[in-house]
Amino acid sequence: MAPMPAPTLTHIGGPTLLIEIDGWRLLTDPTFEAPGRTYSFGYGARSRKVTGPALQPSDLGTIDAVLLSHDQHADNLDDAGRAFLPSAGDVLTTVSGARRLGLGSVGLAPWSSTVLRAPGRPTLTITATPGRHGPWFSPPIVGDVIGFAVQVEGADDVAVWVSGDTVLCDGVREVASRLNVDVAVMHLGAVKFPTSGPVRFTFDTSEAAEVVTLLKPRVVIPVHYEGWSHFRENRDVFEPALAATGADVRWLVPGEATAID
Repeated sequence: MAPMPAPTLTHIGGPTLLIEIDGWRLLTDPTFEAPGRTYSFGYGARSRKVTGPALQPSDLGTIDAVLLSHDQHADNLDDAGRAFLPSAGDVLTTVSGARRLGLGSVGLAPWSSTVLRAPGRPTLTITATPGRHGPWFSPPIVGDVIGFAVQVEGADDVAVWVSGDTVLCDGVREVASRLNVDVAVMHLGAVKFPTSGPVRFTFDTSEAAEVVTLLKPRVVIPVHYEGWSHFRENRDVFEPALAATGADVRWLVPGEATAID
């Protein structure tokens, strides 16, 4: 069995992360717009972007595939991110998102997979993992969301798992029971809106700590916890909660490529 490859990760901002692994270059949830704009998330929910990206598409070079957890919210795919998609390789997203986007996007239902192949590189298997972007009643309102498990040919374990925007639900618990994950990229932030009251749409500190405890990854990479007005918990809150799990939690410096060895 081949040793687990160590990825190099570059946090661009929000949920946008460059994953480099064994010659492959993957980008999650492209968001490249400057701060200052207020976006509608539907049903009266609005949020202002307060922090811009550390890098722009022109800084990235070739992208082999985009891992888009969902297309319906601007904090995961803004207008600049949409404009970038045609220049990238495969766009992997939800089934409904692929229908909306077109562009030859690949729609993945939870636990379905697609394979990336290229000469001189190991084959990558990308598997969609389940998530729920809010409470039990939210999917018809909020829409579908998936995470991604990236597995390198010859390795039993998942090299990188990206949670996508989700709360702790049965689907996420299933991820922990089915997959052995080396590096877990977790979308945090405890998203709430004034119009939806106490309803929350992403991991809060207690849920994030529980997921780490269940999943037991070698390394945890927090993303999507600052930079928008709809986040209710930021690094100051998450850092001690995640540290208490005993996990190796690494807070990336935006724009800096970091080898996760």
